[in-house]
Amino acid sequence: MSIALLANVLTIILCMAVLVQSVRMMKSLRTVKDGALTQVVEALQVATVQARAVLSDMKHTLGTDCARHAQLVERARELRDELSLMTGIADAAAERIVNAVGMANAQRDEEAGEPAAVAEGDAPLAEAA
Repeated sequence: MSIALLANVLTIILCMAVLVQSVRMMKSLRTVKDGALTQVVEALQVATVQARAVLSDMKHTLGTDCARHAQLVERARELRDELSLMTGIADAAAERIVNAVGMANAQRDEEAGEPAAVAEGDAPLAEAA
């Protein structure tokens, strides 16, 4: 086998491969030309319309729900502030009551003639005697 014959055989094989690929490409182009592309475009159009409808619904829902939730959160903050104020007032009243009770106990012990610290420590002994 000479080099020329080998080159010719190789060229024939490559040309046949090109012909096979050309036939396949022509079939694909005919399929696209006959309507497959239009079907794809129509399907994309339908999908786009549906996506726009969903996005519109989502915008509407988010707009109304977010506004309502914002109002609820604001009301909850107002209630929190009111409860905090009420808790502060209750704490102050409890402090005043504790101070008043402490002062009344100290005054009662002084009237009885015993210092408050001694009366607390000796109260069980005084009762026993």
